[in-house]
Amino acid sequence: MAHSPDDARSGSKLWKVVGASLIGTTIEWYDYFLYGTAAALVFGKVFFPNTDPLTGTLLSFLTYAIGFAARPLGALVFGHFGDRIGRKRLLVLSLLLMGGATALIGCLPTYRQVGVAAPVLLTALRLVQGFALGGEWGGAVLLVSEHGDSRRRGFWASWPQGGAPAGNLLAAGVLSLMTGVQSDSAFLAWGWRVPFLLSALLVMVGLWIRLSVDESPLFRQALAAAEARRSVEQPPLIAVLRHHWRDVLIAMGARMAENISYYVMTTFVLAYAVGHVHLPKQTALNAVLIASAVQFALIPVFGALSDRVGRKPVYLVGAVGVGIWAFVFFGMVDSRSFGTMVAAITVGLIFHSAMYAPQAAFFSELFATRMRYSGASIGAQFSSVAAGAPAPLIATALLKDYGSATPIAVYVAIAAAITIVAVLCARETRGSDLAEAEPAPAAVPVG
Repeated sequence: MAHSPDDARSGSKLWKVVGASLIGTTIEWYDYFLYGTAAALVFGKVFFPNTDPLTGTLLSFLTYAIGFAARPLGALVFGHFGDRIGRKRLLVLSLLLMGGATALIGCLPTYRQVGVAAPVLLTALRLVQGFALGGEWGGAVLLVSEHGDSRRRGFWASWPQGGAPAGNLLAAGVLSLMTGVQSDSAFLAWGWRVPFLLSALLVMVGLWIRLSVDESPLFRQALAAAEARRSVEQPPLIAVLRHHWRDVLIAMGARMAENISYYVMTTFVLAYAVGHVHLPKQTALNAVLIASAVQFALIPVFGALSDRVGRKPVYLVGAVGVGIWAFVFFGMVDSRSFGTMVAAITVGLIFHSAMYAPQAAFFSELFATRMRYSGASIGAQFSSVAAGAPAPLIATALLKDYGSATPIAVYVAIAAAITIVAVLCARETRGSDLAEAEPAPAAVPVG
């Protein structure tokens, strides 16, 4: 069957939106994961030097966790305005905030230079990062989901999800390069700053690409319909909690295993491998680097699979798999074999991908257009406070108290059980029509 020029233009436009979302999310996740990687390897020594190494790492992860506290606020603010004035402008703002905060971290004085002011400033900038990322994720995946068609939405919407492993790949790669060409003393003195300062350049590239895409057509249609009704709409947050409270809880539960397993297996594992197993920093970074590259390639595969068999079956395979793999994972890292460590992280991230890839389409399909940014963002980011935020912190505390990784595996397995229950309670959303009208009570007629 021949394709018309309109089909070709439509496909080209969609790839442009996908590319802009992927590059933008890659840069934002680079900034965010760069902090997590540095928290595992550097910040304990630079900002908390007067403690023992494990306590320093614990305090460093505490500043890392604090950033998650700002993500729900970012979800509320960006979700509200994203549902009111559009996705595109909010995505530009989130990129500017994230990149600016990350570059400023690279300029911070150390504890030895200004004392307690150093970790205070670090924490403040981490809060800005969290606020920006709280608004980034929902807008990026919605922009793609609302441009694409229902038949292949899982595939198309999974591409912005690839920004997470791509950002982690970039962050771990730059830090691995710096540790490989510098002595430990030079890296701690100034080398760790270079990847943070590099963010300023990356943000300029991201802005140039992100400004070139169009606003979501579904949002424009929903906005025009609301204006035609001459209605006074409820704030998106109120509408979401009134009409989609169950879907918000499902999204929060679905995030537990995905979020906790990821930060344990990519962020905490660095501190575990270096501080507990006594592997070189570069060995640990390279293992995460390779595993992230494999995950980046697999995310669109799992996204496409969710278009064929459904969002729920793919998601459940990931949740069950990661709950079981947690008990194998740390034993493989303990082997001190580079190849075994790569395999441990890679398999863990394969199971993670089975949850993360369909998540963008799954969450988008749970909510109506004029409350979709708020609903998806709230569901995703409020859960991160209980999931990803404390994950490295809890894992470090468990290791310190028990001297064993088994309690950490139990922690991941409990998160997997919560996610399994949440996904089983959800409806299958594959093939949903995102253009369907909002619930009538979401608007109150004027006069």
